[in-house]
Amino acid sequence: MESNTKIIITVETIIDAPIETVWKNWTSPQNIVLWNAASEDWHTTWAENDLRIDGKFCFRMEAKDGSAGFDFRGKYEEVQANEQITYTADDGRKVKIIFTKVEYKTRVVQLFEAETENPIELQKEGWQAILNNFKNYVERHLQEISFSKWKV
Repeated sequence: MESNTKIIITVETIIDAPIETVWKNWTSPQNIVLWNAASEDWHTTWAENDLRIDGKFCFRMEAKDGSAGFDFRGKYEEVQANEQITYTADDGRKVKIIFTKVEYKTRVVQLFEAETENPIELQKEGWQAILNNFKNYVERHLQEISFSKWKV
């Protein structure tokens, strides 16, 4: 007998940035294309994001050498600005992202249902790598803005 129990994987990070900045960079298509990749040899070539309940998103992810690519699509079920996003990916898996203010920083926690084609650890590593890229992008971007204010 096969079990219908879903395996939930959790990845998280703490970003040295205000929650409003983290939210904006997570949700705006022009920023998504700059951070949404699990490794240096992949990138997101374009993104559409209708961030509202029943709104849809699509991120085109491709290998930089052109050897592979896919559209990551889904539909939003819950959107609470600066707090939480819940969506269902086109393959039926549920994903929840929680944004929490921690002093002057922001904790981002992603919970997602595992798929059945790849090992759990590989899935966790891939999603964590994307989240780490996001953290690095936001912190680097804030640093660049801060330095540009001090230029003479």
